Amino acid sequence: MESESNKVVPICSTNYRTTSKRHPPLERTMSITRDGSMDYRGTPADKRTTGRFKANAFIIGIEIGERLAFYGISANLVTYLTHVLHEGTEKSATNVNNWMGTTFLAPLLGAFLADAFWGRFWTILIFGVVYFVGLVTLTLSVTVDTFKPPSCTHTSFAGIQQCPPATAGQVGFFYFALYLMSLGGGCMKPCIAAFGADQFDEEDIRENEMKKSFFNWWVFGISLGALVSATVLVYVQSYISWGWGFGTPTVLMGIYLVLYIVGLKFYRHNRPTGSPFTQIGQVIVAAVRNFRLRVPADPALLNEVVDKERLQAGTRLIPHSNTMRFLDKAAVLPNISEGSTIGIDDHSPWKLATVTEVEEVKLVLRLLPIWVAALIFQTPSAQISTFYTRQGNTLNVDLGSNFKIPAASLQSIIPLTIVCLIPIYDRIFVPIARHFTGNVRGISMLQRIGIGIIISLLSMVCAATTEIYRVKVARENGLLDEPFQTLPLTVFILLPQYILLGAAEVFTSIGALEFFYDQAPDSMRSLGTAIFLSTIGIGNFLSSMLLSSVVKVTSLCGQSWIVDNLNRCRLDYFYWLLAGLMAANLCFFFALARWYQYKQVTSL
Repeated sequence: MESESNKVVPICSTNYRTTSKRHPPLERTMSITRDGSMDYRGTPADKRTTGRFKANAFIIGIEIGERLAFYGISANLVTYLTHVLHEGTEKSATNVNNWMGTTFLAPLLGAFLADAFWGRFWTILIFGVVYFVGLVTLTLSVTVDTFKPPSCTHTSFAGIQQCPPATAGQVGFFYFALYLMSLGGGCMKPCIAAFGADQFDEEDIRENEMKKSFFNWWVFGISLGALVSATVLVYVQSYISWGWGFGTPTVLMGIYLVLYIVGLKFYRHNRPTGSPFTQIGQVIVAAVRNFRLRVPADPALLNEVVDKERLQAGTRLIPHSNTMRFLDKAAVLPNISEGSTIGIDDHSPWKLATVTEVEEVKLVLRLLPIWVAALIFQTPSAQISTFYTRQGNTLNVDLGSNFKIPAASLQSIIPLTIVCLIPIYDRIFVPIARHFTGNVRGISMLQRIGIGIIISLLSMVCAATTEIYRVKVARENGLLDEPFQTLPLTVFILLPQYILLGAAEVFTSIGALEFFYDQAPDSMRSLGTAIFLSTIGIGNFLSSMLLSSVVKVTSLCGQSWIVDNLNRCRLDYFYWLLAGLMAANLCFFFALARWYQYKQVTSL
């Protein structure tokens, strides 16, 4: 595995005009950012009044609001689908996974709009409003009689509740609200993290050091929001009402949205640089068109002229690499003598690219194998809101004689673990590891991800063994065919698998978020963040597909592993299957990590 490169700090031009009366022109010139970022007025950003953690107080605020609402709904969604909409085990799990998958694929759209047209600030604001409207609509679906499903008020002569089914219109209105929320929240996600990281100037040594810890404390903040959701909001939904449970995060999201606008003058903005997908297409098309041209042995003879213009616009150069040599043909100067630059401006970007543009496309393509490896890691996380919660619903949730813990609240263990471990990781582990490795992060980003995958594999093994014991207790007490009876087993038996997943998040999720942001081209960082988030979305879809396949195949072989009676399910087999897939994926990831070449940047 190659070591992470140290970025070269360029000596940037400071010939900006300024008419500020608050600071002398020379003083302001010396304090402007050197990464090309601008303030809300469109002038070069001043380090003293913009960015850093002061700006991130508002940005992290809207992320906490978004996370508070998202986890407050997703944590207990399977309970709502089964108890209120009366969906079965497989259908409810599939619907939750599909909704989660859509939510984490929408970031690709948000990243495209932010990088190509709107910029991150406006993309967050626009889709923040969409998200808020979705939350309002969702709250109406559980509070207004016309939209909410009828309650279970009738009891048959056998003592079994008869619950009138929800109408097609009520189900449709609920899912419309759910997916409107998915669109808004999903498109915000990549932009919020990238916008927060943009508040640090990578060309400033001190701010670059701050940025190394940013993602740790970023996840620390949003984990606090998730912790409140999985405890307070889930309790409100379970024992007070769904209206209050959905309405509370809606109001809070509205407040955080207003605060986000209030922080406008503190933000640093990067101008949109055009569609990243267009640039990728241009380089590939140019390489194909120039396939007959020979790549010169000396990389200095490739097209570098436009790179200087990009540097002046705030985009750093990427030196030529010897990987994916075919793409270098996109930067070969056709019919021009070596060293000449005559006629370069006459070439279309679909025929001739620059070295940095080619290398940026290589960076994106180098991310894809790591992205594939990250998909399998997300499949255990997909079980948290579905089978883990269903398991908890069969167990004893009493805490003392007067208090019950909602099964979905056990999900709070994951953010609680994250909140406890991040300070230890950042303040203790990193300095100690740095002493031995010399890496400013303590360990490389890919090493961090690999450790998390191992821990996640252990969590799935733990889940399988716990499920074996749960079913054993049900059998010994004659409760295998009594799915609604509480087993004489405390819900806290599920704690180890939740704690291990929380520990895995500290390593893999934070490491992957930082990796995809850091290794993406400067002009495509929203896309880089979206690529990471898409692993969560596709991981949920893969979980749904795997679940459906398991049900079909095992049904043909006799008894299905997944049935409505959880005590008759073979969830342990399903968990062992996931553990096996993760073990194979771990070997694949180790091979990729040894091959991967970290991004390098340079300056003129």
